Formats: sequence, C-alpha cells, structure tokens
Amino acid sequence: MKPRIASTELAQRRAGKLTDTVYASLREDIYAFRLLPGDRFAENDVAERLQVSRTPVREALMRLQSEGLVRGHFRNGWEVVPIDLARFASLYELREMLELHAVRKLCSARVAPERRQQLVAAQGAIWQCAATDRLPDGLAVAALDEGFHAALVQAAGNGEADGVYRQLTDQLRIMRRLDFAYGDCIDDTYAEHCAILDAIAGADADLAAALIARHIEDSHTVVERLAITRLEQVRAESVQAAPPQGNAPPTGAPVRRKRFG
Repeated sequence: MKPRIASTELAQRRAGKLTDTVYASLREDIYAFRLLPGDRFAENDVAERLQVSRTPVREALMRLQSEGLVRGHFRNGWEVVPIDLARFASLYELREMLELHAVRKLCSARVAPERRQQLVAAQGAIWQCAATDRLPDGLAVAALDEGFHAALVQAAGNGEADGVYRQLTDQLRIMRRLDFAYGDCIDDTYAEHCAILDAIAGADADLAAALIARHIEDSHTVVERLAITRLEQVRAESVQAAPPQGNAPPTGAPVRRKRFG
C-alpha cells in the first residue's frame, strides 16, 4: 500500500506543478499583452499550444479567474477581462495613499536612520546609475519598478499595509506594464526614482511625498491614455476580422477577436 500512496502523491505533485506552469504562462501572456483585454479562447486552444491536457489548463484558468484576469462563458470558452478604467482609477488612488504614508513614515523619526539608509543604498544601486547603464528593456524595467515601490512600502514597517500593497500590485500590473510596453517612460522612471531616493535620504517628507504623488498620478494618466488607444486598436482589428455578410452575427452581437482559434 505504501508504494501506491507514494505514487499517488507523486502524481498529484506533478499535476500541481503542471498547473503552476500553465498558470504562469497564461498570466505572463496577459501581462505582456500577447493576450489582450477582450481576447477570446478555448481550453483546447491553450492545451494544444502548451502541449498539455485540458485539466491543468482548466485549473490554471480558474486561478486566473479568481484574480480577475479572465472570465469563463458557459459553453463559449474564456475571455481576458476587459479593462475597467474606473476600477483602475480607484486602485491607483489606493496605491497613492499607501505610498504617501510609506514615504512620510520613512522620513520621520519613527523609522531608524539605518533602515532608511539601507533602503536608499539597495535601491540606489539599481536606479542611481549612468544613463548608458540603464536597462533598455521596458518589461525588465517594469519588474524593477514594481520592486522599487514595494520596497518603499515594506521599509515603512507596516506588515498589514505591505500585504495589501502586494495584492494591489498584482491587480495593477496589467495597467502599469502598458507604460513600459508601449510608452516611453524608461528615462523618466530612472530620473524620478533617483529624486525620490534623494528626498528620502535627506528625510524630506514633504518633498518625498510631492514627488511620489506626481510620479503615480503622471503614470496613471499615461497608462489610461495608452489603455484607451490599445482598446481602440483591438476594436478596429475586430471590425476588420468580421465575417462576410452572409455569415454575419445577429444585429447587436459584439464581434470579438479570438486569440488562438
């Protein structure tokens, strides 16, 4: 009996790892905009592309659905959730509140100077570099950008705020990456992060707060404009891909871009 139990447990572990792999692949497709908001696809399409069975695909899609990235349609496949600009505006406002509190606390006597210095040194090694040493890859800089802002909140020392911020980062990732994937923000990001670090190093709470607020608000403005542009492009592609008149869908039915099929 023991070998059989061990074999079953091994199979379950392998199945779990396969689900994790499919989940990571699909999530990255969404974050990198290989799958766009509104794209439709079937489980079979994903299974064939990744050379796996439908079971880990379905399990991965259920996880993505719980995170608000995709939604299932009964007998009609899956869809990448369209971007809700009003919801993201609320999330950006919450992000600003958390980061403003963090930088003000970092510049106060409530945080030991040593912790502040450690933060500035660690992040300065990444951002305070010569222009020729800056990374040119937008998505790579996007990952570093997430790390920078998460480090500010973590260094402030409130574990509950840190946990909320990490969840918020997951929810905002698809929007924040727009700026790095389709915008021209790399040089501005390096320069603004350096200015924020200098203000924190000098314990200048008002300056640090003003810089972080402008940094977040400017980013929100840009990504919202980019999101609208990308959505218009998707709609235009959908119209171009519409079926001939004889096979047209019923009047009023939306024409959706199908990613894989």
